[in-house]
Amino acid sequence: MEIIKRALDQGRNMLSEHESKELLSTYGIPVTKERIVQDTTQLKEAASEIGYPIVLKAHSPSLAHKTEKGLIRVDIRNDQEASEAFNEIMGKIEGSEKAVLVQEMIKGQRELVVGLTRDPQFGPCVMFGLGGIFTEILKDISFRVAPLEKRDALEMMKDIKGHKILDAVRGMPSADLDALADILITVGRMGLENNEIKEIDINPLILKGSKPVAVDALVVLEAPHL
Repeated sequence: MEIIKRALDQGRNMLSEHESKELLSTYGIPVTKERIVQDTTQLKEAASEIGYPIVLKAHSPSLAHKTEKGLIRVDIRNDQEASEAFNEIMGKIEGSEKAVLVQEMIKGQRELVVGLTRDPQFGPCVMFGLGGIFTEILKDISFRVAPLEKRDALEMMKDIKGHKILDAVRGMPSADLDALADILITVGRMGLENNEIKEIDINPLILKGSKPVAVDALVVLEAPHL
């Protein structure tokens, strides 16, 4: 994959959020609409194209945890709010390569996590569980070794204690289990087809109605051993 090769050639051990989602999208995983901008003119064009409300995030290949550093602004509803948030974020970004990621605001009350780790013994292992802040607090997750069959993916969803979050509840529709299964299978395939991928972290994967959308993602790389 060219996107992986380019990052490794630049001496990086991770893809940026935008690059990570470009890679996911290449494999058919639904991701947010977004654009990288470097000035307020580009910002206005991107916001008009994507449509309010939007999210602004600092963009840098070396940034993994933007929330803790105050580099994210959510639910921005007009040009004035966007311009103020843009200037604030740009002022906090260190280094010479400054840019901001403009992203559609995905609204959904159910957040999931999908991931991949590379076990020394078993190889690529796929992870599924409750996402957002609950990933670290509750650690309600399940694992399977890739490659996954559809029944493996469906079993993974049932394995977590909070699996009822996928059911129809409080006016929200049942999650599209087929779409979720496809994502789990695909993430496993990504690990099998790309030895340079050490980890994949899709968190949160938000249910927009019944459909899952990758809202944030991080791909960690490792140069292949010769």
